Amino acid sequence: MGRAILSHFLILSNPAPLLSSSSISKLNGFASKSVRIRQNSKYSNGFRCYCDVSHSQQTSPENSPTSVTVKKRIVSGVQPTGSVHLGNYLGAIKNWIALQNTYETLFFIVDLHAITLPYDTKELSKATRDTAAIYLACGIDASKASVFVQSHVHAHVELMWLLSSATPIGWLNRMIQFKEKSRKAGDENVGVALLTYPVLMASDILLYQSDFVPVGEDQKQHLELTRELAERVNYLYGGRKWKKLGGRGGAIFKVPEPLIPPAGARVMSLTDGLSKMSKSAPSDQSRINLLDPKDVIANKIKRCKTDSFPALEFDNPERPECNNLLSVYQLVSGKTKEDVAKECQGLNWGSFKPLLTDALIEHLHPIQVRYEEIHSDSAYLDSVLEEGARKASEIADATLKNVYQAMGFLRR
Repeated sequence: MGRAILSHFLILSNPAPLLSSSSISKLNGFASKSVRIRQNSKYSNGFRCYCDVSHSQQTSPENSPTSVTVKKRIVSGVQPTGSVHLGNYLGAIKNWIALQNTYETLFFIVDLHAITLPYDTKELSKATRDTAAIYLACGIDASKASVFVQSHVHAHVELMWLLSSATPIGWLNRMIQFKEKSRKAGDENVGVALLTYPVLMASDILLYQSDFVPVGEDQKQHLELTRELAERVNYLYGGRKWKKLGGRGGAIFKVPEPLIPPAGARVMSLTDGLSKMSKSAPSDQSRINLLDPKDVIANKIKRCKTDSFPALEFDNPERPECNNLLSVYQLVSGKTKEDVAKECQGLNWGSFKPLLTDALIEHLHPIQVRYEEIHSDSAYLDSVLEEGARKASEIADATLKNVYQAMGFLRR
């Protein structure tokens, strides 16, 4: 997660996107003038979307006045709840492996987010270590990327509190995931953390002056809140106000852009092709866990939901399960979509399922072997997490110091 640290990482490499007129209205009178926002048809909210994970974000020596190569920074994380499944791997972790070669990358286990709903205290620590081991077993290289545990960097919680003071309650009330989860659990069973965790998510991102954040469709709203909150704090406390307090002035936070991977962003359930593969689904049959034994994988694929249409095809809206299983096969086999379509067009489910099973087992076997090696070497795993937290803290503490200064706190 927090690698080689730029000495001036708070200086924006690109001008921050400015607020749209609709965003300004959300500042409840704090902003008084309209400004431009970058437009992109991908997002109605004005996000500038980056979808090519191989796109280089480095500054070339020829174009840099200081002749220093600067990598753009990416942060992302995953909760240590339940088993890491194929959707997590193909939708996020596998793409992170490519990202670490091009960007400065911070990947962390968000254990603080894991306690927003009832959880098993005896399992939290174990699940955190298991998730870290999975990261590394899947190919995250600790020499290129920093892997750490969220709660090991205290600045996450401190910045969350500071950001909470600038977050209108109405912004949190509109969060779709909070509405859905609180409706299911009931008000008496929902803690305040479920309402405020988008502020913690904003803290996770803004602490590291992130350029990009890999997001799925279900996280776009939370990233929008992060961007709006960054703009709000920059307006309320940055610029000349900060400079008068002895600070650098300018923007306090970099406003991050969403980066959506080009493939595998949504792997669907094995029991319902219209629902995302999820850790929280009650049936384990709905997902392939990365550590599932061969016989379990074979049984899940054998029993997965299909349809009665002849032949197999991509992109038929009436065949969500078919599209999902073909997409999974494409991703784990490394073949192109065109090659898979040609290979499978004459197959039926009886002949395709063994093909998919073998591809899954072959793809996951090296990960499972590596996981066992890492998991059995506790000293190595601890050293990776400790070093990752140290590097991340250097970046986070510098950001937090600037926020305290800009908000008028007495220096320590």
